[in-house]
Amino acid sequence: MKLTKKMNLKKILRIMKKYKLYTKIRKLNPYKQIMKKTPSHKTFENILDREFNPELPYKVFGTDITYVYFNYRRAYLCIVKDFCTGEIISYKTSQTLNIAFVLEMVKDLQGKKLNLKDVILQSDQGFHFTLPDFVNLVSSSGIIQSMSRKGCCIDNAPTESFFGHFKDEVEYKVCKSFEELNLKVNEYMVYYNTERQQWNKNKMTPVEYRDHLLSK
Repeated sequence: MKLTKKMNLKKILRIMKKYKLYTKIRKLNPYKQIMKKTPSHKTFENILDREFNPELPYKVFGTDITYVYFNYRRAYLCIVKDFCTGEIISYKTSQTLNIAFVLEMVKDLQGKKLNLKDVILQSDQGFHFTLPDFVNLVSSSGIIQSMSRKGCCIDNAPTESFFGHFKDEVEYKVCKSFEELNLKVNEYMVYYNTERQQWNKNKMTPVEYRDHLLSK
């Protein structure tokens, strides 16, 4: 039944009642509820200010989350990238946007026994990176958070660049299961860090370039 613009709300309600017409009630998206910021969420100044080329490894990191679609489903990939060498220091995948997998990634980073004191971590102002649990965990390692300005993805360009390479080079859409996707992600991370030469890193892989700089 098509209703005309001249009908008022009361008449529409009467017609709906007479013919037993009901509208579908859209359920709230649980992820949007999870992603709502509260006053306890904390943002940080963009102290990095696009200084993307530190002279030594383990001084400036970038982190972000991207969507990865497979078998008509969506998964999430979060990484920590060293801006000096391009090395992916830590990463986690998840089937949900729950904060747990991002915290696990930070714990994995801490478990590598690196000197994280005064390392700058660049991110956007997304829900996960402003959440008190994340802020406190990162701060406990001595890491200094820096955040892109709102709507300015260029402020975290090296991290965005990695996601571009990943999506161009990995056939993740053919994966039939999350486990298969995870395997492809793991394989690519090893390839990217230890085999994929980078023109602007003296044609070295990220790991080779890292070892080269640390040996000086």
